[in-house]
This record gives sequence, structure tokens and C-alpha cells, in this order.
Amino acid sequence: MRVLVFERGWWREPGAKEQEIRDALGMTATSYYQLLNDLIDRPEALVFDPALVTRLRRQRARRHRMRSAGPDRRDGTPW
Repeated sequence: MRVLVFERGWWREPGAKEQEIRDALGMTATSYYQLLNDLIDRPEALVFDPALVTRLRRQRARRHRMRSAGPDRRDGTPW
């Protein structure tokens, strides 16, 4: 729950997100993002904050589609 609460409001604090993760949660940014990625698949996370979890799932799906599309379909250039 702390990770979801942090993700919901981290942008309200000045500074780099990576440093905020370390200061507020005591973990590396890599560990944080791995945990967050696992959390948003859990039903209890969706119950806890449906808007945030839905937004994060959409963002993850969009990033996945962009990676899967290949370089020739991302920006319309043939390379």
C-alpha cells in the first residue's frame, strides 16, 4: 500500500523521483519499479486505488505495444 500511495503522490514533492523513492521507501528505483509492476497485477491493488492501477496498467500496455511495434512503426519512418 505504501508503494501505491507513493506512486499516487510522488510528483507533489520537488526533486528526482529516484531520490524520493530512496528517501521515502528505502529501496532502489529498480526494486521499486519491479515491485510496482507486480503490484498492479494484484486484485487488491485494484480495489485499493482503481484509478491509479488502471492508469498504470494502461501505461505499461502502451510501452509494451511501442516495444513490440518495432522501429519502423513507432514514428512512421522506415528505419
